[in-house]
Amino acid sequence: MSHCCCHFNPQPAIPPCLQLLWVLLFGFSECSKSQQGAQPQSIKIEGDITLGGLFPIHSRGPAGVPCGEVKKEKGIHRLEAMLYALDQINSDPDLLPNITLGARILDTCSRDTYALEQSLTFVQALIQKDNSDVRCSNGEPPIIPKPERVVGVIGASSSSVSIMVANVLRLFAIPQISYASTAPELSDNSRYEFFSRVVPPDSYQAQAMVDIVKAMGWNYVSTLASEGNYGESGVDAFLQISREAGGLCIAQSIKIPREPRPGEFEKIIKRLMETSNARGVIIFANEDDIKRVLQAAKKANLTGHFLFVGSDSWGAKIAPIQDQEEVAEGAVTILPKRASIDAFDQYFMSRSLENNRRNIWFAEFWEDDFKCKLTRPGIKYEQGRRKCTGEERISRDSQYEQEGKVQFVIDAVYAMAHALHSMHMDLCPGSMGVCEKMDPVEGRMLLQYIRSVNFNGSAGTGVMFNENGDAPGRYDIFQYQMSNVSIPGYKNIGQWTNHLRLNPEDMQWSGGDRSIPDSVCSFPCEPGERKKMVKGVPCCWHCELCDGYQYLLDEFSCDMCPFDMRPLKNRTGCRPTPIIKLEWSSPWAIIPVFLAILGILATTGVIVTFVRFNDTPIVRASGRELSYVLLTGIFLIYFITFLMIAEPSIAVCAFRRLFLGLGMCISNSAMLTKTNRIYRIFEQGKKSVTPPKFISPTSQLIITFILISAQLLGVFIWFGVIPPHTIIDYEEQKPPNPEFARGILKCDMSDLSLMLCLSYSLVLMITCTVYAIKSRGVPETFNEAKPIGFTMYTTCIIWLAFVPIFFGTAQSTEKMFIQTTTLTVSMSLSATVSLGMLYIPKVYVIIFHPEQNVQKRKRSFKAVSTPPENVDISYKVSITTFSCTFP
Repeated sequence: MSHCCCHFNPQPAIPPCLQLLWVLLFGFSECSKSQQGAQPQSIKIEGDITLGGLFPIHSRGPAGVPCGEVKKEKGIHRLEAMLYALDQINSDPDLLPNITLGARILDTCSRDTYALEQSLTFVQALIQKDNSDVRCSNGEPPIIPKPERVVGVIGASSSSVSIMVANVLRLFAIPQISYASTAPELSDNSRYEFFSRVVPPDSYQAQAMVDIVKAMGWNYVSTLASEGNYGESGVDAFLQISREAGGLCIAQSIKIPREPRPGEFEKIIKRLMETSNARGVIIFANEDDIKRVLQAAKKANLTGHFLFVGSDSWGAKIAPIQDQEEVAEGAVTILPKRASIDAFDQYFMSRSLENNRRNIWFAEFWEDDFKCKLTRPGIKYEQGRRKCTGEERISRDSQYEQEGKVQFVIDAVYAMAHALHSMHMDLCPGSMGVCEKMDPVEGRMLLQYIRSVNFNGSAGTGVMFNENGDAPGRYDIFQYQMSNVSIPGYKNIGQWTNHLRLNPEDMQWSGGDRSIPDSVCSFPCEPGERKKMVKGVPCCWHCELCDGYQYLLDEFSCDMCPFDMRPLKNRTGCRPTPIIKLEWSSPWAIIPVFLAILGILATTGVIVTFVRFNDTPIVRASGRELSYVLLTGIFLIYFITFLMIAEPSIAVCAFRRLFLGLGMCISNSAMLTKTNRIYRIFEQGKKSVTPPKFISPTSQLIITFILISAQLLGVFIWFGVIPPHTIIDYEEQKPPNPEFARGILKCDMSDLSLMLCLSYSLVLMITCTVYAIKSRGVPETFNEAKPIGFTMYTTCIIWLAFVPIFFGTAQSTEKMFIQTTTLTVSMSLSATVSLGMLYIPKVYVIIFHPEQNVQKRKRSFKAVSTPPENVDISYKVSITTFSCTFP
């Protein structure tokens, strides 16, 4: 019995739980391998230090079969990138000099469970096996070759595979550097402490996508994720960051099942349309799901409606949008910042069947790339397919474009190499190869060196890791454009490196429109409108106008303007309410002023006539003294019109109080005194020839002034209790429309105080009317009583009409104007009636018929009354009467 003899270095004892894990998993792995027959499993490259590699060489196989078809770009391109990097490192005299890096590269077949089985190859050297009962034929113990020891792993590609593998590698302290896994979950250093990656995690990607959405002014979007770690964790990161940032609401968060049923994508589109305002769709999905979403949108005739923002799984790929370009137009996608490595292109295009025998899967790639068939042992030749000649050349005889993650594969290998180089410099200074301190390489120490690397990668960008093993976030932002471009495709519109730099001028949307479409739940409210939020959805609201005299206090509430202000037209604030008063040019003032001027002229004319003809019989017979008092009162009644229209001030308000009731009080007091005198004379004449008391002119004046003094006393008491002042009334003209609101400058006279001011005069007027009615039986020749009676009847009618008009307009916006006009016109009319009935006929006789202005005769008291027999008829009362109607 012969053996390959090597000296075996004892390994530290492994805890029983890990040995059990090994038995279970590795045993299952061996079983799986036996089922696959002779299919090659890994690439072995000899070296002083061995790195592991995990690549999705094949796609996921159908049920019961681990692996499917070969994946040219994601599998072979990435695998060759690792081989290329190893060649470059091993030929670099400055990086790991005199140390050769080897590799053990495995196929994950795009399946996490299969990848876990394969990765057990990396840890078998760390399992302590009991060989005490094994003996050679000569009884000697066997010399067991030292098993291959993997110091670090490059990979895996998908996040789900990396998570599965990382859970095993951490148990054996084997560092891992991924070139494509971006799940945020892998940033958890407490669970995946030996995991690092040269691509930024989806949390950075999610932050970049949140920034893009906000930069476009969107606040209402939906999310769409493929079921699985990549899609779900990406959306979760997006949701978390959007919540922390605020101002962004998620309309719907939809998950695409791993095995979608027929019609599933049509249902997804219908669900998205339930919130049709959320046109923006954030999509973390695999290529196939992206394509089927676009197909369903096109089938639903929604081309141009949805505004997709795709993650790096969409990136700048053509496959997901092939035949769906119209639906995808305007889609904004994100991709880790990368560059095409020209040196790798030269290397890869030079690969052939002859010079690339180390890649055990290269023959499959060759057949798939050139659509031909190789003759291989055990493989039946397929009829109808041309035979490969071996002279085919990549790019010349087939289409070739460097896969997007090639740069990151190279950077991951170089990161491991730089960490080993720094470790070698510290532990083996001056040593030309691997020294004892690095044999074996201690995984936890290597991890520290990995986290400390900082070098320029293959694309010239810095390669480094943070405390969680994440690479810095650097993304290119693309938009798929069809209109106004010579060749439809993805256009770079910005980049994200910790903050967003977007070029809106380079963006265009469906149909070539350059204005950014809306994806908002509610549009901004107009000025003066407040937001009434929809419960549970902070980005949705209804706009309600601040009505009446409210203004917009903040975006959510309205408040009343101060009493002396009204809202601006846009209701964003308040402005002072205009102050108005009754202007002389107003129609409400012109008519009363015109009547007052005519009345003053007429009154002045009567007074002048009476003064000039003061000693004539008509003037003397009318009672000169009371006539002048009465005419003074009439003059003041006309004059009060000017005070009522004048701009209110303290002086004007004081004179209003004084003269408003004084003019009527004077005229009514004089007429009351006259009617009372006539009534008493003729009532006394029925009983006795003795004349009544206080009928002399002096007595009449005294009685009149006593009556007037009561009015003056009330006014002066009013002055003392409430001094006159002006006010601005903002309530009187405050209609529903604040544009017509006005503050009215007026005196402090309420409707009640005004009526109280006139009430005494009205009492005098009513009393005078009563005496006029009682004196209606006076002989016609004593005609002074009847004109007074007619005057009082008419005046009463005027004031009875005044009261409903005055108080009936209390709710009118023109209240002040109507009431002022009504009051002044009523007073002028009552004065005019008095002037016209009592004095105009006399003035007419005096001026136009002076021949009648003579004393006719004297009539004794007996001529007008039959005294009782016991009365001394020798006493006579002479009453001289004159009238234009006398014969």
